[in-house]
Amino acid sequence: MNLLLVLFVMIALVFDFLNGFHDSANVVATAIASRALPPRYALLIAALADFTGPFLFGVAVATTIGDEVLASRAITIPVAMAALISAITWNIFTWWVGIPSSSSHALIGGFVGAALIGYGTNVIRMGGLYKILIGLFISPVLGLIVGWLIMKLARGLGRRTSPRINLFFKRSQWLTMIALGLSHGSNDAQKTMGVVTMGLLAFGAISSFHVPAWVILVCATSISLGMVMGGWRLIKTMGGKFYRIQPVHAFASQFASTTVILGSALFGAPVSTTQVISSTILGAGSAERIQKVRWGVAGQIGLAWLFTLPATGILGAGIYLILLPILK
Repeated sequence: MNLLLVLFVMIALVFDFLNGFHDSANVVATAIASRALPPRYALLIAALADFTGPFLFGVAVATTIGDEVLASRAITIPVAMAALISAITWNIFTWWVGIPSSSSHALIGGFVGAALIGYGTNVIRMGGLYKILIGLFISPVLGLIVGWLIMKLARGLGRRTSPRINLFFKRSQWLTMIALGLSHGSNDAQKTMGVVTMGLLAFGAISSFHVPAWVILVCATSISLGMVMGGWRLIKTMGGKFYRIQPVHAFASQFASTTVILGSALFGAPVSTTQVISSTILGAGSAERIQKVRWGVAGQIGLAWLFTLPATGILGAGIYLILLPILK
């Protein structure tokens, strides 16, 4: 096998691993903060669910990422590798400072930046890009609304019950967290599958865009291993800095996040699970009391999301220019 192809796949799997490491906070933070599950059990259960997701719900997101954004002449190794390295760099930076950011935004920003500097605007398939951007920007709004609605419904149903209802919300999180892990795997792991398949196409290892079974397996494994390791800096932010999360908030957030993320994955629209889960946490908290939420922390995360696309676009373009003479 071409050694450059092996290197490309390895870099893609590093991104996939960091995606799981980075996003473990999304899936488990509320369950840990509400003391529904011990941290290690939560991470292990989430990782197993994450691994299973792509096998249950197909690869529509991988097709969108790999086959609907760039024209075929821009699907080259320098472009794909520049996108991956820029996304990896951004993920490490935002993890280090403890600010959740979007791996989806980072990857798309890197791709667009590298393709634009290398081939110009004509290689961008606007239909596919619009599909991704609409999903990325609308999904947090949906998350906020659905989180708010489910929290209101949970509070209404539990109003006339005894305090033992908290035990129900704690135990229910075993199911909601598994569902959230499945939805995360069905969305985020597929992004790397799309990139790896794009690389296989660029190298001539496959003749048309289709995701091989071994790509699904290695990508699902890589993101699950990253999740088991756990990004503890981000878990602390997601689980405690917005407000004091109780079992009912965690249940509402997990249920709402699963609904939005899984629905998007089935339609082939990649979304930022970080954005969606953060917004459902905010929605659940604000449904109880607006002042309950530390909106300053939410604002810091919002700024990170805002800067992700342009920052990784610039990074992707710069890395492409460095890689081009090496990988020609």
